[in-house]
Amino acid sequence: MNAKRRAVYFSCSGCWLVGIVDFPAAPKPRGVLIVTGGPQYRVGSHRHFVLMAQELAASGTPVMRFDYRGMGDSEGEPRNFEQLDDDLDAAIAEFFRLLPAMKELVLWGLCDGATAAACHAVRDPRVTGLVMLNPWVRTEQGHARATLRHYYVQRLQERGFWHKLASGTLHIGRTLNSVIELAAAAKQRPAADPPSLPQRLYRALSGFQGRILIVLSGADLGAREFSALPEHYAYWRKLLDGPRVHLRQVQHANHTFSSKHWRADVSTACLDWIASW
Repeated sequence: MNAKRRAVYFSCSGCWLVGIVDFPAAPKPRGVLIVTGGPQYRVGSHRHFVLMAQELAASGTPVMRFDYRGMGDSEGEPRNFEQLDDDLDAAIAEFFRLLPAMKELVLWGLCDGATAAACHAVRDPRVTGLVMLNPWVRTEQGHARATLRHYYVQRLQERGFWHKLASGTLHIGRTLNSVIELAAAAKQRPAADPPSLPQRLYRALSGFQGRILIVLSGADLGAREFSALPEHYAYWRKLLDGPRVHLRQVQHANHTFSSKHWRADVSTACLDWIASW
């Protein structure tokens, strides 16, 4: 199915934002808005967002991706992922203006873009689906647990670690201090007020009534931190085991799914999930 691509410019709080829309020849009534995360703009690492938009549009799904204020080609001051509601409101309004026959929307995000999308979705009834790649739930305690469990345990199994230790090139004192500090951080109890990022994300996902696809990398500490949530909190386990949530893992993938094989796995998961309802 042939698709056309168009650059768009729209206003948000006095700033001009830049976006790209892929229009299928016969658009389906459900669109996808890609929400960037971290120090990225609308292209994404390794052109991931461009390629994802192409594949979705080829299947008939209209797609928009854009630079929020302070990123890429958009105007304004930089802001973090918890300050994107106005930008998302503006992008969603422009997307529906360009495609008046569109009935509903899926927000698609990577890392803190996924978390920003989830926190916004509960505010807009037109958003009926979420695709979240490696959602950002960083806390000092969670990061320490993930690092101890998946980084240091893995290093103990590597021949290079023992070679460095035997040759004296490993700074064992520094390594032990790091492990001790991480162990202390891992035992800390999270503060109840203000709510932690995992708590805020849980509230957003609990309030959201649509469907959720979560795709996790097999070799990413951020994904490991998210995966540990149901191990420590029963309410997370209940949410993720619920019928609205579909979990997928891409084995061995890094945080940005940099290889074409990992990106293909993400594309297949997204296309199949969007077509399933």
